[in-house]
Amino acid sequence: MSDENLQNENIPSGSIKVSPNAIANIAYHATLESYGVVGLTSKNLVNGLAQAIVKDPTYGVDVHYDGKDIDIDLFLIIEYGTRIKSVAHSVSNTVRYHVEKSLGIPINEVNIHVRGLRISNLD
Repeated sequence: MSDENLQNENIPSGSIKVSPNAIANIAYHATLESYGVVGLTSKNLVNGLAQAIVKDPTYGVDVHYDGKDIDIDLFLIIEYGTRIKSVAHSVSNTVRYHVEKSLGIPINEVNIHVRGLRISNLD
């Protein structure tokens, strides 16, 4: 995730700057609220261990900004027995809605990477 500002908007009383971390945090919470999502995971083991130790609130979320488009990558663990395609589509729509509503910034892509399935309730 880059530390550069995503959007710098000048307004009469100053300017507004939105960081990739802010967007990742919104996306993280929107993802956890989605049906069928057990949790998020890192795209690789080394980053996963570092983020788990630090308790990073953007764990499992990558935000990319190239100066024009914002892309969000989510690395999910989905509930075993749910329709993976439906859950992924729902998460993508939920994240897009929450980020665009909260920040007023249009999102180019929300990419879902399913990293695993988990049974969360054995009852």
